[in-house]
Amino acid sequence: IEESEATSNVRAYGRAGTAMKLRNMTMQLITAYISVVLIWATTPLAIQWSSESVGYLFGICSRFVLGAIIASGIALLLGKKLSTETKAIQTYLAGGIGLSLAMLCVYWGAQFIPSGWVSVIFGISPIITGVLAAKMLEEKALGPFRITAIAISVTGLYIMLATGLSLGARSAYGIFAVLVSAAFYSLNIVIIKKINAQIDSFSSVVGTLIVAAILFLIIGVASGLQIPADIPGRTGFAIFYLALIGSVLGFLLFYYVLKRVEATRASLITLVTPVCALMVGHIMNNEPFTRSVVSGCILILSGLILFEFEVAIRRIKLPNFVRTNDE
Repeated sequence: IEESEATSNVRAYGRAGTAMKLRNMTMQLITAYISVVLIWATTPLAIQWSSESVGYLFGICSRFVLGAIIASGIALLLGKKLSTETKAIQTYLAGGIGLSLAMLCVYWGAQFIPSGWVSVIFGISPIITGVLAAKMLEEKALGPFRITAIAISVTGLYIMLATGLSLGARSAYGIFAVLVSAAFYSLNIVIIKKINAQIDSFSSVVGTLIVAAILFLIIGVASGLQIPADIPGRTGFAIFYLALIGSVLGFLLFYYVLKRVEATRASLITLVTPVCALMVGHIMNNEPFTRSVVSGCILILSGLILFEFEVAIRRIKLPNFVRTNDE
């Protein structure tokens, strides 16, 4: 009887330990998920602050050089070595070039529009990625449902563009620049997926940041960029925040979440972030939160929801005998 009781106690302790581990893992995942949303929601405002009094070019160059140094230092501490295989190098180059082009556009454009708009406009990148993937990777073709979703998002963009024009021509330039940035970012994702290098996410982040940092150093030297004599405290904090939190921690946490949840749940980040970014800009930077901005945001996000969750939405709305074969 004593042995039986002891065995039962051991099993009970084992179950309790397993339950505790599961709770800890769940809490870690929830914390990582919320952290990614908060980091991505505050990044547009940090981009604007990092350019104050020093110019957007110094802000972006210093961010990625510092980010590459931090990421490389972490890699050395962890004893991680970057792969030198051909496909790995192709991934670093494609990622670094694509990221550089995307960030140049978004930093330049962010000067002319409220920071929250940057996140809303950039939020359509999954749609652009889907369109490019259908052409370049021969993935699922765009049917009437997804084309309708794209049209809804484009309508939302038009409303925001009209709002921008009412604020001045420079706002329209900013919207267009961020839209081009989203296109570069989406193209970058598709190219990296086509390369299909078998490397871990940390190596991909470090390699991409190193290439981007080298490119921005070249751009800085070629343009005669100089280190400002006086860097305001808020600007310096924003640059460091973007280098450590936005460029390194944000990507690592996103990959951590992506590996542990369904793709549909991970993609919800792109839906929640723009709303949070609008609120952050309104509260912390007194940015306009008008009806037209809200209407444009709702249409863009509605189109994104229809595009990302096409199959799930069709299953809810259509009975079994009406569903199409591609589901």
